[in-house]
Amino acid sequence: MPTTNLSQKSLWHKYQQALKKHNVPQKQWPWMVRWVQKYISQVNQINPNETNKNLYSEKSLLGYLQELGRKKSVKDWQFVQAIEALKIFFCDLLNLSWANKFDWDFWKLSVKNISSEHPTLKREVSQNSFQYEKTQKLTSISTKSVQNKNDNIFAKVRDEIRSRYYSIRTEETYLNWLKKFIIFHNQQDIVQMGEREVKAFLEYLAVKRNVSPATQKQALNALIFVYREVLNRPLELGNFQRPRAKQNLPVILTKAEVHALLSKLVGVHELMAGLVYGTGMRLMECVRLRVQDINFGYRYIAVRSGKGNKDRRVPLPEKYYYKLQEHLCKVKELHKSDLSRGFGEVHLPYALDRKYPGMSKEWIWQYVFPSSRLSVDPRTGQVRRHHIHENSLQKAIKRAAIKAGLSKRVSCHTLRHSFATHLLEAGYDIRTVQDLLGHADVSTTMIYTHVMNRPGLIVKSPIDM
Repeated sequence: MPTTNLSQKSLWHKYQQALKKHNVPQKQWPWMVRWVQKYISQVNQINPNETNKNLYSEKSLLGYLQELGRKKSVKDWQFVQAIEALKIFFCDLLNLSWANKFDWDFWKLSVKNISSEHPTLKREVSQNSFQYEKTQKLTSISTKSVQNKNDNIFAKVRDEIRSRYYSIRTEETYLNWLKKFIIFHNQQDIVQMGEREVKAFLEYLAVKRNVSPATQKQALNALIFVYREVLNRPLELGNFQRPRAKQNLPVILTKAEVHALLSKLVGVHELMAGLVYGTGMRLMECVRLRVQDINFGYRYIAVRSGKGNKDRRVPLPEKYYYKLQEHLCKVKELHKSDLSRGFGEVHLPYALDRKYPGMSKEWIWQYVFPSSRLSVDPRTGQVRRHHIHENSLQKAIKRAAIKAGLSKRVSCHTLRHSFATHLLEAGYDIRTVQDLLGHADVSTTMIYTHVMNRPGLIVKSPIDM
C-alpha cells in the first residue's frame, strides 16, 4: 500500500470501502489508490496554490487525463485502471455533481489505439511483400510458409486491387480467400490449379464448413478476380450452381426506441450515435470525419471516400448543430495542447504529408472524434493522435441497448437502417434516400420499402379489415 499521511488515513479507508463496493479485487487496491495520489500530486505540482475546489474540478481532471494519454510508458490497461480509480474517487467518495455527468465511458472505451492493421493505416504501412498478413491465424500450416511460397502472386493480386482503387476491406477479403484456397489444396502451385480445384474448395465451404451463400459467393468472386485479372485465365466453371445469397431484412428501431437508446448515451458517444442516426452515415464514415468536413454555414456534412470511393453530402441535424460546435471547441483545445507539447500531427491520406510538409498539424485536417490517447506511427515512430477506434462506439451502443431494455439486436448500422426507414415513412422519395445513403443502385435502397411493408401503399392484414 502506498504510504499516506496520518490525516489522510480516513480518506483512503473510505476509498477502499468504495472499491470493495464496486467489487474491485483487493490486490488492485494499492494501485487504484496510487493513481488517485498521482493525480493529486501532479495537479499540485502544476498549481501549488490550488484550492481544493479547483483541485477537484472537471478542468483539472481533463488536463490530467489528457497528459496521461500522451505518455507512451502508460499501457492501455493502466490507462483504463487510472480512469476507473478516478471515477470511483470523484463519484463515490467525493460525490461531485459534475463527476456523475462526466463522460467516463468515452475515456475508458476509446483507449484502444488504431494499429498498423487498421484500415485507416494499413495501405500506408504495408510493404511490397505480404507482410501484414503475418498476424492472422491460420490452420496448422504456418503463415510464413504460405507467404514465402506465394509472395509473388500475393503481391500481384494486391497491386491489381490497388490499381483499381478497390477498398481496403475488399483487398483484405480477397487476399484472405486466396490464402485459404492455397492452404486447402496443401499449398499447391496456384498456376497449376484450375476449375476443378476451385469447385472442390467451394463445395468444401458449403458442405463441410456450412457457410452462408453470401460467404461462398464472396470466396468465388475473389478467386474469379485472381484467375481473370492476375493470371489471365478466366475460370470456366461450366454447370456449377452459383449460390443465391439470402436477402435479410435489416433490424429497424422505432423513433421511440431510437430516443430511448440515445438517452442512455452521454457525451461523445451520444453525439456520434446521434449523427449516425441523423445523417445515415456508416460507422467508419463517422469516425473518420475531419474538421473541414463539417460545414456549419450550409448545414451539411461532407462524407469523403465512402463505399465505392464516393463523396456525398448529408444534412447536419439541427439538434446537434450547437453540440457539435461545442465538441469541436474542446477538440481544438486538445489540439492546441498537443501542439504546445510537440505533438499535434494526424494521419493524412494519399501521401499528402510528403507533398505538403506541416499540413498534418493543421486544424482543418484533425479528426472530429480523436482518440483519448496518442499512438506511435509504425512507419516513422512519430507520435500522432488518430481517430477514435470504431469499437468504442460499438461497445457504447451495445451497452445502451441493454440499459434501454431493447429486445432487438442493435448495432451502429441499425441506426443507419432506421434513418432510411423513417425518412421513407415521412414521405421522402426513394431517390433522395438513395443519394443520402450513398447507394449505387436504387434496388439496394428498396429493401427499406419492404421493411415498411410498402410495395405501394400500406397493406393491411385481412384479419384487421
